[in-house]
Amino acid sequence: MRRILKAAGLLLTIAAALLVGVGAIWEQVERQRAVRDFPAPGSLVDIGSRRIQIDCRGTGSPTVVFESGLDIYGSLSSTKVQGEVAKFTRACAYSRAGIVWSDDKDGPHDGVGVARDLHATLAAANESGPFVLVGHSLGGPYITVYTKLYGDEVAGLVYVDASHPDQQKRVEAALGRRPESSAMVAVTRVALHLQWTGIVRVGAGLLGGHTPPNVPNETVKTRTVFAPKSAAAAIAEMNSTSSTLAEAGAFRSLGARPVAVLTHNESLTDAALKRQGMSKLEGEKSNSIWLDLQNDIASWSSRSTHRILDNTGHYIQFDRPNAVVTAIREVVDGVRSDASR
Repeated sequence: MRRILKAAGLLLTIAAALLVGVGAIWEQVERQRAVRDFPAPGSLVDIGSRRIQIDCRGTGSPTVVFESGLDIYGSLSSTKVQGEVAKFTRACAYSRAGIVWSDDKDGPHDGVGVARDLHATLAAANESGPFVLVGHSLGGPYITVYTKLYGDEVAGLVYVDASHPDQQKRVEAALGRRPESSAMVAVTRVALHLQWTGIVRVGAGLLGGHTPPNVPNETVKTRTVFAPKSAAAAIAEMNSTSSTLAEAGAFRSLGARPVAVLTHNESLTDAALKRQGMSKLEGEKSNSIWLDLQNDIASWSSRSTHRILDNTGHYIQFDRPNAVVTAIREVVDGVRSDASR
């Protein structure tokens, strides 16, 4: 009996090893197929042993640069907005290190690293300022850090339901804990270590995260096929969030630059509350804090506007793209007015 069990265990081990080996080969084939079937829009520019994807369209000054949030959309995040902006000025969208088509990098993916990568990417693509930076969610702190480091290039900013430097401590103080599903975070981090086996691709929807409404089907399809490849960078950014927020929090004066702040005003759905591990009352507290923090962002410039958009979720650029385009146009007009004086 012992010999039979031992033999069965050996067979299972061999089968598992073969399955992992086949899965690893399949994963590499699928990654190559993704690049072939979903080619990078724009170009891949060399920033020194790494390539970053950037897509610039239109003509005119200032140049609008889109910064996506903590997700795996990359340049796809501005899909419904960039083309409209390109009708009245130059508009560039890019994917951060490791996201979608861009090569990953070693070390932390924090705000300073993101800003330096973007600066190198714009230079390699021969794009020069003045820039109007548009940041969604965690992209807000990213564009704040960029302005801190390269302020002479930044003429205006648009914050699209942007993260605030104090949001973690404010929400944690109000709820007595961090509002996240620890189980989901744990599963995601385990999945990161298994991505090379191909197992993650089978459940790519998990790493793709919740799909907001109003996202174009082609955008969802592209994000999904690149999800296993993008996962490591997204988790590295998540692990560096506290550092990014702290860096952004040390710079809260945008002077007289034209600034637009857009804020969603929609209660969290039951599904969203469940994903974040919050009760309905906690969700209401969180939304109230979010609005206070958005008002504070608007106070960082003496020339800011703040619009609160009803019936709109966190991804305003997908739900209300016209509102984002309008805000960008107003900031661009403000920058042009300054330049003509």
